[in-house]
Amino acid sequence: MSFRSKLIAFFVLVVVVPMVSVGFVLFRLVDESSTGKADARLASQQRVAINLSNELVAASDRLALRIGSDQEIAAALRTHDPVALHRRFAAIARHHGATRIELTRGPIAVADARASGSLSPPAQQLVDPAVFPSGHQLVDSSGAHQGLLQVAVSTAPSFAARVASLTGVDAVVTIDGRVLGSTIAGAGGAKMPAARGTIHTPSGSYRGASFDVPGFAGQDARVTVLEPSAVSGDARHTDRLLIAALLAGFFILALTLAWFIARSLHRQLERFLIAARRVGAGDFSARVPTVGRDDFAQLGGEFNKMSSQLEARVEELRIERERLRAAMRNIGEAIASNLDRDGLLEVVVAAAADGVGAGAGRASVRRGHTGPLVSVATTGDAQTYGAALGRAEAQALATGEPSEVSDTVTSSLALPLRSRAGATVAVVAIARAGRRFTTEERELFDYLAGQAATSIENVDLHERVERQAVTDELTGLANRRRFEERLAEEIERARRFPEPVGLLMIDIDDFKLVNDRFGHLVGDDVLREVAQVLRDEARDVDLPARYGGEELALILPGADLDGAARVGERVRGAVAHLILDHDKGHEIRVTVSVGVAALGEGPTHAAALVAEADAALYRAKRAGKNRTERSGAAAAARSE
Repeated sequence: MSFRSKLIAFFVLVVVVPMVSVGFVLFRLVDESSTGKADARLASQQRVAINLSNELVAASDRLALRIGSDQEIAAALRTHDPVALHRRFAAIARHHGATRIELTRGPIAVADARASGSLSPPAQQLVDPAVFPSGHQLVDSSGAHQGLLQVAVSTAPSFAARVASLTGVDAVVTIDGRVLGSTIAGAGGAKMPAARGTIHTPSGSYRGASFDVPGFAGQDARVTVLEPSAVSGDARHTDRLLIAALLAGFFILALTLAWFIARSLHRQLERFLIAARRVGAGDFSARVPTVGRDDFAQLGGEFNKMSSQLEARVEELRIERERLRAAMRNIGEAIASNLDRDGLLEVVVAAAADGVGAGAGRASVRRGHTGPLVSVATTGDAQTYGAALGRAEAQALATGEPSEVSDTVTSSLALPLRSRAGATVAVVAIARAGRRFTTEERELFDYLAGQAATSIENVDLHERVERQAVTDELTGLANRRRFEERLAEEIERARRFPEPVGLLMIDIDDFKLVNDRFGHLVGDDVLREVAQVLRDEARDVDLPARYGGEELALILPGADLDGAARVGERVRGAVAHLILDHDKGHEIRVTVSVGVAALGEGPTHAAALVAEADAALYRAKRAGKNRTERSGAAAAARSE
């Protein structure tokens, strides 16, 4: 990170982060203050609504007492005349302004009258916006209970309008989420809070406060007073603008001071930077101006002393370093391009011993994963330094890390070389008498050994790529590319030294049915087993190959048509005796059809030889499969 980046980071941490934090806290305080003020206003307006509801309940209570002492109602109750009882309730409602009068016995409404004067039959419960009822148990002169009398003198719409006129805010009355009265259009879809909260309606957002009051039939009515959120939002917006302006002013002031300080420091550092660049470019005569006695002046004096001391030393090292680098680069390139393991290890040991002035060196490889080390390359007096080399090699093998072992007589270095899998495959060690190896000498040794490890990996990769280029991955046989190359080689050899070349084309019968019935994994197992039969029947000079899909081939150098046909019969018979166990208890048997052709028995070049063998293979298929057929020209000659 540059000095300028550090200053910016310091400014961000010291100024910007605290300002952002303070701004966040202040904005939160503004929001909470606005919400608190809104809730305080709502609490005052809620008290007005509560007082109004209490007045309405008291008025309902007075009317209920009057109804309870009414003689006509008492007579209707004694005679059990619900019609007369309904009619009297309706008359009282019209005369005294009651919005609803209801008498119930248990869950059954005996009489129910509304302000409109309508009467409801005893079994029907009408839904209306009457709210704030007063309830009294009616008892006749004998002391028998006649039911629960509930009386209301107000409706939800009129109550909401009255609250709005007294408080200047909107009001909503609901029962079980159903709006009975509201001064806000579209309030039916909004959920009213149990205490306080924000309500969203089509007409806008509101801050609301609720309280519950008893309703008819045991249902509680919820009264909510609502103030538009914009009332507190405007004040909140003004406060936020003021806070933002103050923070912006402080930020500009801090940024200005930071710019002046950073500019002063940058000028001083720029002089050091210019001088350091000149020294880095090789101009050791560069000096830093020293003014005053502060820390920068002392640093400049030390810098000038360092430049003077380096000027002589660097010149001495430059020529030697360039010579050594050129030599090591050439050796490294030679190692990296060498594909002979033992040869490149000899180069590494000799170069390492010469480069660090070692008296002896040795490279040892491990045959197998757990086998002992075997020396493959030595240089110098390996016999005299054998014990020292052995101690370093043993420590490197035990730790898996570069190791140095020193005593009063000798010093030795050893470095394990690992394969791609991480296993130690070789160890390179050097030793000398007297002084220990320096850091620079150890780095040189590590570099050369690392080049050797890279080269060994290149050799392994080269061999692996060569194998993969000519081998079918599934069967392990030669692939078609290798088949065509080898067939061309054998035909060219047969032209120079006349001798026959036989060819078998082999196809697994009904292989698609195996895949369809048992799956492609079983089909792969079948291919591998048939390929193994082909390897077992082939000679060392023969080339078994996968020609494509379930079709295999076998090149038979030196075999005429009869000899090739005998090999084909052996292959066919061996496959016919194969029994593959399926994991579900099924035994799988397959057969092959074989087409036989030979160079000199008709075909004269590779394409013709393959075509003849293919034609014979197809005849074997048409003739019933599990057969060996010779090429057409030979078959015709035998039939004559």
